[in-house]
Amino acid sequence: MTAHDNAYKNIFSHPQVVQDLLTGFVAEEWVQALDFSTLEKASGSYVSDDLRDREDDIVWRVRRGDEVAYIYLLLEFQSSADPWMALRVMVYVGLLYQDLIKSGEARQPGRLPAVFPIVIYNGEAAWSARRDVAELIEPLPGGLSTYRPSMRYSVLDEGRTQARAPDNTVTDIIEIESAPEPDQVRHIIGRMTSRLAGAENTELRRALAVWIHRVVLRRLAPGVVLPAAQELKEVETMLSGNVIPWNERALRKGLQQGLEQGLEQGLERGRQEGQTQHARLTLERQLTRRFGPLSAEALQRIHQAPLPVLETWLDRVIDAPDLAAVLAEH
Repeated sequence: MTAHDNAYKNIFSHPQVVQDLLTGFVAEEWVQALDFSTLEKASGSYVSDDLRDREDDIVWRVRRGDEVAYIYLLLEFQSSADPWMALRVMVYVGLLYQDLIKSGEARQPGRLPAVFPIVIYNGEAAWSARRDVAELIEPLPGGLSTYRPSMRYSVLDEGRTQARAPDNTVTDIIEIESAPEPDQVRHIIGRMTSRLAGAENTELRRALAVWIHRVVLRRLAPGVVLPAAQELKEVETMLSGNVIPWNERALRKGLQQGLEQGLEQGLERGRQEGQTQHARLTLERQLTRRFGPLSAEALQRIHQAPLPVLETWLDRVIDAPDLAAVLAEH
C-alpha cells in the first residue's frame, strides 16, 4: 500500500468518520436506526484459498436494536473504476461470512447478519463499473436465470458526489482532496480543528494531520521538506508559516528569474519564461478543480512541458471528459 492508502485507511479506522460517512452520504432509512455508540472495528483481513490477505478493506460492527449489522468499507485508489468490483465485493463478503461462522459470531442457526458494502473511490475518471454482480453475468436461458447470483454495493465517488453534509469529517476530507490552493486547505483544517477539539478525538486529529502532511502538502508544495506534524493545529500553522509563503516566493522567484534572463539573453526569452510559469500554475489549478488531486506523474509532465503544449492542454480543460484526455499527446 502507498503512503496515501495507509493514511486514508487510518482515517477510516475511527468511528466518528464512519458515522459521518453513513449519516452524511448514505441516504437510506436503515442508517437512522443505527446505534452509533456501538460502532466497533472488526477484523478486516481474511485469507482466501490462495493465501492472499486483504489489506485495503475495513470492517465495522454496529447494532440496530437487537440486531447486528456489518459495514464493509473498501478503499479504492486506482485511477479508474475496476469493472470487476461487483465480483470482488461478493467474494470479500463471502469471506467475511465464512469468518463470522468460524468465529461463532453468526449466532442464529442458518442466519447471517446484514452487511453493507461501500466502495470509497477517489480516482480521476467517474465510477462506471456495474454495481451488482448479476449485471456481470451473461443472460441465462429459460429457468437458469433463477440461479444467477446477485449482490449490490454502494459507491462514494469523492470527485463527483453531490452530497455536502455540513459539520462532517468526510465532507472536509473530500474538500481537502480537491482544494487547489493552500489557503483553502488551511480554512478547512481550521474548521476541523474546532469541531474535533475534544480529547476523545485526539487520535482522529493525529490521523488527519498525518494524511494531510504526507499526501496533501506534497501536492500543494512539491519539493518542500516540511517537519512532521502530529496535530491538525500544527498543520494549520505549517501552512501559514511555510507552504503559503513558499508558494508566493516560488512565484516571485520565477518572475524574477524571467526578468534576469530577459536582461541577460533578451527581453523576449524572459517574458516567455514568465508566461510558461504562469501557464503551469494555471493548468495545475484548473485540472485540480475539475479532476481532483493530480498524480506525481501528471505533475511531472506539466512541469516539463513547453509553453505551446501547456497552451494546448489549457484549451482542452473545459471540454475534456477526464485528465487523460487533457494530457493526451495528440
